[in-house]
Amino acid sequence: MANSISDDPKNPLLPINDEIQRGLSFRSSLISIFTPKNFSIILGPLLAAIICLCVKLDGPVAGRNMLAILAWVFAWWLTKAVPMPVTSMSPLFLLPLFGISSADEVAHSYVDDVIALVLGSFILALAVEHYNIHRRLALNITLIFCGDPLNPPLLLLGICATSAFVSMWMHNVAATVMMMPVATGIIQRLPTGPTQSNAENKFCRAVILGVLYSTALGGMSTLTGTGVNLILAGLWKSLFPHEQPISFSKWFFFGFPSALLIFFALWGILCLFYCTRDSEQALSAYLDKAHLKRELELLGPMAFAEKMVLTVFGMLIVLWMTRSITEDIPGWGALFNGRAGDGTVSVMMATLLFIIPNKKQKGERLMDWNKCKKLPWDLILLLGAGFAIADGVQSSGLAEMLSKTLDFLEKAPYLAIAPAVCLVSSILTEFITSNNATTTLVVPLLAQISETMHVHPLLLMIPGAIGAQLAFLLPTATPSNVVGFATGYIEVKDMIKIGLPLKIAAIAALSILMPTLGAYVFGINKDVL
Repeated sequence: MANSISDDPKNPLLPINDEIQRGLSFRSSLISIFTPKNFSIILGPLLAAIICLCVKLDGPVAGRNMLAILAWVFAWWLTKAVPMPVTSMSPLFLLPLFGISSADEVAHSYVDDVIALVLGSFILALAVEHYNIHRRLALNITLIFCGDPLNPPLLLLGICATSAFVSMWMHNVAATVMMMPVATGIIQRLPTGPTQSNAENKFCRAVILGVLYSTALGGMSTLTGTGVNLILAGLWKSLFPHEQPISFSKWFFFGFPSALLIFFALWGILCLFYCTRDSEQALSAYLDKAHLKRELELLGPMAFAEKMVLTVFGMLIVLWMTRSITEDIPGWGALFNGRAGDGTVSVMMATLLFIIPNKKQKGERLMDWNKCKKLPWDLILLLGAGFAIADGVQSSGLAEMLSKTLDFLEKAPYLAIAPAVCLVSSILTEFITSNNATTTLVVPLLAQISETMHVHPLLLMIPGAIGAQLAFLLPTATPSNVVGFATGYIEVKDMIKIGLPLKIAAIAALSILMPTLGAYVFGINKDVL
């Protein structure tokens, strides 16, 4: 019997005390509970509880509760405690439970016109990828800018410059949706997975981040490039009707040099962090100019399906650009009394893809729903969460509390006004998903403060509007960020790594340009009527 016990490998050679065994079991249980993953899960509600119990704000209790929700949600997003789509759904229960909004109001935030715009745009982007149009565009852009021999910084500059130029004439989200498949078409030529080198991985991140931020800077340079600039021009005209309005050319003379300065700062930051010394050697095997020309020739002439997808995309861009042009020149949106939005035409044009035949096989359309299974619903949920949080920040009174921090400007030195305003506005826009909403909230308040400070209103209003466009740190800060994040090539830490120095560079550029170029273009050194 003793021999059989000793021969059994499952039995210990020496008897173990029951208390020792229970102690080991208890210890292993504690180790399994107190893991970094579990700590990350607890961190969210723990931060919310600390804020609710210890933080006192000069305003309604709802504002403090909203701050607690922000801490909870962003802690989970940053630590990836639970899957990002699940975190994105958390406002659906957090906002009602903390008394910020009703369940119906929160749910409405997840079905917004901008979400419709992104949804329709994603379907069009899938069509572009399905018919390899993005590959054709990517090959052409790479051929123009890659250099011979390959110059990775020059290629990155070309991709970013193309994105910025496109964004000068259309909605930032539209430009990002249009350029992102082109960007992925370039980096899909590189190895993926374990075979991908560090230099190749870094260049992939640089391309996505470059497109993402270049479209924001391109929109900043023209009056019609983004809704923020149009809101600023409209508010200036309504609040100061006797002053000369902000025209397209006047804004361009200031906006384009500002955007250009920040653009080169972006390029420099990307090259510094992501274009390593061995990039040229690592990438040259996959981006050889002669090989690219052969691939472009092998694609042959464009088929009917490709032409039709590009036609639909072109029609959508025209409709986006002409829906609302200026206050003096109403676009086609005036025919529908402002009921139609950018999301309306985005979904409408995407629907055409399911109607137009592709002329490849009888009965086949340009798109079918099976091709749409790759739609990034997790990112759409992320965008919905951003809108829900933005609505909560405003309805809870937290936005008003944050905007009151601008009161310190009354005692700020003249040269510190522009960077201070830009900094506060750029921080606020990270939490209010719509840049337009940030501008609408902050700019009228700045116009009012300028009267008590006895300075030109545009000295505050312009930095406030530009700061609202510097949403560089979080995926939820703007719909364009969501489009870039959807590619899967970048993470939150990448956005913070590049977005933070870029935000600082933008504020520094504005602090130099406002008292100099701003004084020349807008006359901010003069009195207003």
